[in-house]
Amino acid sequence: MNDKKKVVIIGGGITGLSAAFYLQKEVKEKGLPIDLTMVEAKPRLGGKIETVRHDGFTIERGPDSFLERKKSATNLVKDIGLGDELVNNATGQSFVYARDRLHPIPEGAVMGIPTNIQPFITSSLFSFSGKIRAAADFILPAKKVEGDQSLGHFFKRRLGHEVVEHLIEPLLSGIYAGDIDRLSLKSTFPQFYEIEQKHRSLILGMKKTMPKQNQKHQPNKKKGIFQTVKTGLQSIVETIEKQLDDVEIHKGMKVETISRHEKGYKLALSNGMILEADAIILATSHNVIPTMFQEKESIFSYFFNMPSTSVATVAMAFPEEAVNMRASGTGFVIARNSGFTITACTWTHKKWPHTTPKGKALLRAYVGKAGDEAIVEQSDDVIVKTVLDDLNQIMDVGSNPEFSVVTRLKHSMPQYNVGHNEKIREIKEKLEEKYPGIFLAGASIEGLGIPDCIDQGKQAVSDILKFLST
Repeated sequence: MNDKKKVVIIGGGITGLSAAFYLQKEVKEKGLPIDLTMVEAKPRLGGKIETVRHDGFTIERGPDSFLERKKSATNLVKDIGLGDELVNNATGQSFVYARDRLHPIPEGAVMGIPTNIQPFITSSLFSFSGKIRAAADFILPAKKVEGDQSLGHFFKRRLGHEVVEHLIEPLLSGIYAGDIDRLSLKSTFPQFYEIEQKHRSLILGMKKTMPKQNQKHQPNKKKGIFQTVKTGLQSIVETIEKQLDDVEIHKGMKVETISRHEKGYKLALSNGMILEADAIILATSHNVIPTMFQEKESIFSYFFNMPSTSVATVAMAFPEEAVNMRASGTGFVIARNSGFTITACTWTHKKWPHTTPKGKALLRAYVGKAGDEAIVEQSDDVIVKTVLDDLNQIMDVGSNPEFSVVTRLKHSMPQYNVGHNEKIREIKEKLEEKYPGIFLAGASIEGLGIPDCIDQGKQAVSDILKFLST
């Protein structure tokens, strides 16, 4: 790179922030002649990550944690100097509400797939016939499938309808807020298909590939698999923003158009400003991307039709004695056919004790799912009352909360339906041909979780540096 280059990152969520942080790091360490600019349509950075700190409570409005085994999020937290703030969730029993009661999730179940047979056999969650059908996985042959298939089709074929409806579907819906009969296996859990092909039995294959957990030395100190930072995930956003001292940040401004010119691109912002760019990272939602291009690009036609689910979360604070859990654990998910509006509830003061003052209880309930999103449009009072009515059928909550925080995340959960991977690959190929130097990243592309978004941000940095050096 002999000439000064200009890179623009569109989108200030965790993907864009990660890209900005690691690209700035490369620029500083290697003395690269690159100017960095970030444009975010909202008045604040962080995207869905937002933390409320109120009366000693730490309440997440969006995601509350990330998987520790996906190293990129943990590494980012350490890279920005917050490593000492990392904390794992407290372990405890999780439940599924089905057939009018709470059932413990069988020990050893991974995404609902049993890897420990005894707890599955003795579980009250499944009927005898449901257990017999699931056992067919041991003898069913592996099935070669050309192309993609839905999660629902795959799991029902291997384990039967009952295990899917009472365990797998509520767990996966909690992650994707989607319809598992439409969600893509290849785009969400391709490893399950690979396990079937290699081991034939999904249960035996999962058992063989699970890491051996040695708990002899610390039998009472088993760590949870999720991590967060004690001061809330927004601390990550705030800390990165403070450290982006070589990045020009424009908040509260939309990119109206991106047009290609002889020497790169011009971006027209909603305030009338024009930015020039040699390369661009598009780290925004899929439904926004096509609107930035002057021509109605057939390249992005898939994004016009790609659905997103709207969800809402309701955090409620109570005196601890007002909440009767009826069971000791960290929360529950709800089988879709149970007739409730809520889809899950985390007993946050149990799962994340640091979030809640002593003597208080903090519950976080979730509403909204594919095909049933109307509740998200209701008033706060209606949503809170609906949640309380549902919770009081499952546990004893009693009186109204001391306070509540309702968060609507409209069109926030992009749906990776069957064929998603192939469509994204096609878009990237066409983008490289027609708009070289523009790279896609983010929750709409190759992974919803915080670590997946960070990975995509880092990959975009590699792509940018490679492009600018050729």
